[in-house]
Amino acid sequence: LPFEENVALTKKVVEYAHAKGVVVEAELGRLAGVEDDIKVSAQDSSYTDPEQAAEFVERTGCDSLAIAIGTSHGAYKFKGEPKLDFERLAKIASLLPGFPLVLHGASTVLPEFVAKCNQYGGEIKGAQGVPEEMLRKAGTMGVCKINIDTDLRLAMTASIREYLATNPADFDPRQYLKPAREAIKNMVKHKIRDVLNCSNTI
Repeated sequence: LPFEENVALTKKVVEYAHAKGVVVEAELGRLAGVEDDIKVSAQDSSYTDPEQAAEFVERTGCDSLAIAIGTSHGAYKFKGEPKLDFERLAKIASLLPGFPLVLHGASTVLPEFVAKCNQYGGEIKGAQGVPEEMLRKAGTMGVCKINIDTDLRLAMTASIREYLATNPADFDPRQYLKPAREAIKNMVKHKIRDVLNCSNTI
């Protein structure tokens, strides 16, 4: 959305949500990648402007803000060396001290889960995510939430593929979904404890 249109729409959502005691996470900037069948090329993506971010929060009253600093949706985030714009993040954080910042498209795409998917019949080639050390750094600079749907999908899919390959006679979803649920739980625990270091902080 154009900036002014985003401000106007988000402000309406905030007014409606706050009246009902609901918080609002807004988004400013445009991530590359594919989400919900919507594809955005790297050329059409746009990073968050720090000054606009401060103005956006002030004018909309949103409770947290998802920013664009180089992450992208899906499992193919970087063609070369992974890079996030930490200088931009620092500027945004300095203009919005203490304000909750969010990174969408922040899955790490852990190689062991890609390898397991491929070991049991998958064909996931060239997948690359955001290194966890970068996410840890972002967590020290104002980012309090990361979206990791691709990591959860990979963990679940790897578990299901392995189970079905090693138990070819089973066809009860309860059997193969049980370890898949555990795989997702373990991934979430890992991100909370080892990446954002936010265990026992609520």
